[in-house]
Amino acid sequence: MERERMRNLPRILFAAPCSGSGKTVITCGILEILKRREIQCVSYKCGPDYIDPLFHQYILGIPGYNLDSFFLPPGQVRSLFEEKSRKAQMAVIEGVMGFYDGVAGNTVHASAYEIAQITDTPVILIADGKKSSLSLVALVKGFLEYQKDPHICGVILNRTSAMMAERLRPYLEELGIRLYGVVPDCEQARWESRHLGLTLPGEQARLREKVSALADRMEPCVDVEGLLELAKHASPVRKVREKKKTPKASRKKLRRIAVARDEAFCFYYQENLDFLKEDGWELVYFSPLHHDHLPCAGISAILLGGGYPEGYAKELSENQSMLDAIRAAKRQGIKILAECGGFLYLHETLEGEDGIHYPMAGLIKAKGYRTERLSRFGYITLFDSQGEKMLRAHEFHYWDSTLPGKDWKAVKPLSTRSWDCMYVTEELVAGFPHLYYGSNPEWIRRFLAGGGG
Repeated sequence: MERERMRNLPRILFAAPCSGSGKTVITCGILEILKRREIQCVSYKCGPDYIDPLFHQYILGIPGYNLDSFFLPPGQVRSLFEEKSRKAQMAVIEGVMGFYDGVAGNTVHASAYEIAQITDTPVILIADGKKSSLSLVALVKGFLEYQKDPHICGVILNRTSAMMAERLRPYLEELGIRLYGVVPDCEQARWESRHLGLTLPGEQARLREKVSALADRMEPCVDVEGLLELAKHASPVRKVREKKKTPKASRKKLRRIAVARDEAFCFYYQENLDFLKEDGWELVYFSPLHHDHLPCAGISAILLGGGYPEGYAKELSENQSMLDAIRAAKRQGIKILAECGGFLYLHETLEGEDGIHYPMAGLIKAKGYRTERLSRFGYITLFDSQGEKMLRAHEFHYWDSTLPGKDWKAVKPLSTRSWDCMYVTEELVAGFPHLYYGSNPEWIRRFLAGGGG
């Protein structure tokens, strides 16, 4: 009976000692190689990042998901992992920051290490070998010994010559791990970046060519067969009981939510979007940049996600018909949920990347402006004015607001730091935090219930 509730799921997690080691580029190269071999793969990103899953999706053609043990308890992380992998032949997980970097910077909570523990996934450490040689062995040794059972089974050396990798191979093998390959410092592995990380897939010139060239470069120097064999030896995962589908006759009336998605608004947790669909919402996408009206009549809510509105401030401001439509929707009582970039879009004015302040929707009586550094950064727990815990969320933004809101309080985990944030009414929830719906699905349901339109 117990065996019937388990299934084999080949899987692997690519981690690194620190950000900038090449995790995303090498993960993307591996995903492209697996796709060429017609291996049906699903991908995940540890932590709250939006951008890397977009690259995974660009390559695989299916959504990528986040595995985050700050947002969800371990049991729910495992359930999410198994559920989204159900139709896949293999799962690839990309780590976050450094392998042991977790909440508050001094714990392993919500780190890639913790996700490896929760999902019982073998880990490949990607070590950047530029400007070092034998010290890489000491680095790997430290990662193997720092925590109990780190799941690290092998290493890929990035920006390292094949000759140096062969010299280091016996020393790495003495540590009890395997060298699975080397990626030399090459043009194919250099992708464009900005302050929030890699630029978006749509902004990368000739990305399809880059991905293909990267895979071509990696195939002869990475032991893909060895990685596949390692992935196959991952322990079976426990099957999650499939959700019962509600018969069509008994389903609630379908509700429509207009979701902004274009170059300016593109940061969404796929788990949030899936939650909305499972809860009976039809997601209708629209572009505040390119469309002159909301997508259709009868919408009950609008979702304005994060992204880069500051990079398109002039175009957004000039699209007056869309701004008028957003204002009209607010007057009609249509629910609006706006996060970070979507929140800035609702301001009276927004400073663009060109330094000019452009008029916006004006639903938030404040001005959005550029700062020189991250204003507020990291995981937070949101509490209402009565001290009740509402949702878990994440902030990451270089733009700020003259009035960021004060209806809720954001509290940093394992810290004494907190700040006021958010505008919360019966019809509007707006602020810099990126909300994770799974941390309080009932509250999201209550807010969205009974929208206008």
